[in-house]
Amino acid sequence: MALIVCKFGGTSVSSPERIQNVAKRLVARKQEGNDVVAVVSAMGKTTDELVGLARALNANPPAREMDRLLSTGEQVSMSLLAMAIEARGYKAMSFTGRQAGIETDATHLKAKITNVCSERIMDAIRAGAIPVVAGFQGIDPSGDITTLGRGGSDTTAVAVAWGINADACEIYSDVPGVYSADPRIAPRARKLDQISYDDMLEMSAAGSGVLQMRAVEFAKKFNVVIHSRSAFTDEEGTYVKEATDMMEEAVITGIAHDSSEVKVVIRHVPDAVGVAAKVFSALAANMVNTDMIIQNISEAGFTDISFTCPGADLARARETLDRIVPEIDAKGVVVDEDIAKVSLVGTGMKSSPGVAAKAFSTLGEQNINILAISTSPIRLSLVVDGGQVAEAVRCLHTAFGLDADEVFEEKQLSAEEIAAKMAKGR
Repeated sequence: MALIVCKFGGTSVSSPERIQNVAKRLVARKQEGNDVVAVVSAMGKTTDELVGLARALNANPPAREMDRLLSTGEQVSMSLLAMAIEARGYKAMSFTGRQAGIETDATHLKAKITNVCSERIMDAIRAGAIPVVAGFQGIDPSGDITTLGRGGSDTTAVAVAWGINADACEIYSDVPGVYSADPRIAPRARKLDQISYDDMLEMSAAGSGVLQMRAVEFAKKFNVVIHSRSAFTDEEGTYVKEATDMMEEAVITGIAHDSSEVKVVIRHVPDAVGVAAKVFSALAANMVNTDMIIQNISEAGFTDISFTCPGADLARARETLDRIVPEIDAKGVVVDEDIAKVSLVGTGMKSSPGVAAKAFSTLGEQNINILAISTSPIRLSLVVDGGQVAEAVRCLHTAFGLDADEVFEEKQLSAEEIAAKMAKGR
């Protein structure tokens, strides 16, 4: 008998039929003799709809009130799932983040988990129930509801798995696992059987949306094995785990892309001590997450400073730079919103020279211009024009030998097709 945490994303609980499917899966795991804890996201696009409602009333809604509003999405899905489990003859108990003992700091909208008090979850398990936990939320020291940021239900699941010392943390979504690239962009991407924490961290940071980066960080820190798998079949997915028990890894594990970033150039900046520190300290103080930073060679005492940041942070970046640019006597700001970042990730890069040269020549052969470059021991990130990102991913995927024999075909499944797949899988 195993103790398993099963997290289901918004697509998996987007309708009554899909909630019933999740209940069926959880009951089946219970019938196999396992103790099961479910963690759920909000139904479908509920979070986006709630954000839209808030902004229709207030262009800049208070963070505390946004947390209280957004937390309701997961509370709806947890209650409905508990009802669906009960309808199948099994006891279930739903828990908000607070009831589940998810304690966080006081940073609204991006709170970090500080502790997990799992007594109530364990009491429910001992009583024979299936606990259903609302993901994405917790409680701060003053008793206010907090949320963990987009994708935060993944982090909730990993934290709960650690808190109850679970044997596995299974994260279910609408994809069968982690791929070597986004299969919608690179149809010959292949599903990985396993991936190291380090590679998965870089993939997540570089734009792979399968697992939230913070969830992987938490799992690495506390050695929680994640099993990323499909909510619609019983096939094995991808295990995220320590690299020590893996075979020697390939040079490149995968290629991630991110089209959500923008490039900002501060023109004609005085090349003086402390100027860059003043700029990036101000950006950080206004919660702007800068990524790739480039400073050109100084000419006649002036230089250009470029950086990339999430498009969601652009308004705060503009606000900050409108204030800072006159103070540092720079000549203006240019923003390019039509860019994309393509990242090659692989622990094997550390001991394999020539990766950068091969990437540059591959893109050059396809007339794809590189606008910026950033590296780490296991990642090479390149900024290209937004319209060329798909071509860049595909040609690099082929050049580094990642193509699979079969072609990925994306298909939206009906409730009947999902049920048929589940029956066949069992």
